[in-house]
Amino acid sequence: MAPSAGVGARTTLRLERRLLREGPHLLASMDEVGRGALGGPVTVGVVLVDRTVTRALPGVRDSKLLSPGARERLVPRIRAWAVGYAVGHASAVEIDEVGIIGALRRAGLRALAGLSVAPDAILLDGSHDWLSALGQGSLFDDDTGDRDCLPPVTMRVKADLTCASVAAASILAKTERDAIMVELAHRHPEYGWAANKGYAAPEHIEALRCHGPTVHHRQSWRLPVHEAATVDSATPP
Repeated sequence: MAPSAGVGARTTLRLERRLLREGPHLLASMDEVGRGALGGPVTVGVVLVDRTVTRALPGVRDSKLLSPGARERLVPRIRAWAVGYAVGHASAVEIDEVGIIGALRRAGLRALAGLSVAPDAILLDGSHDWLSALGQGSLFDDDTGDRDCLPPVTMRVKADLTCASVAAASILAKTERDAIMVELAHRHPEYGWAANKGYAAPEHIEALRCHGPTVHHRQSWRLPVHEAATVDSATPP
């Protein structure tokens, strides 16, 4: 049963407002979804807030605590509430090419590139700054952008549970990624992606054993695969 929209503590703008008081004029709050899935892209949402955004949007929670219907209803409200917003993706093929951290950074940079104005600072959920990826060498020197051009990044563990703008970013990312998985499910109904969204649900595991992976699966991961060759050799959208 899906969680109700009222589950979880209320999110606030306390941290965002403190960061904005310290100097930045435009804060980009970011969160990712799909990191642990067996198939589909990894997706990063970004929501911009400035000093004019003084109140948290009612009903906004970490996307995992909301039902699909509640998330969908919040999307237009988030878009109207935020100063700006965008979502970026990195495909399963890219995850196989550069690893999950490299793919997260690609998705995050694509989300930032989708904004109409560049932020002065970034608030990132978690304890590991996968966006800046300093010290990772040439792995991250690709066509998605220069890591040295990123504004300062602030990390906050469980920011999606406490920070309204990060929770809003997670909702935008979750709804877009879910829509992608539902569309892919029409092409590959045997994996149950419309329901499990690419995660390791029992029906997904069994389908991998019976049919093998598609190009939308993360084939560099330890998957329970069949001897058959890849089902779909076409390039994913």
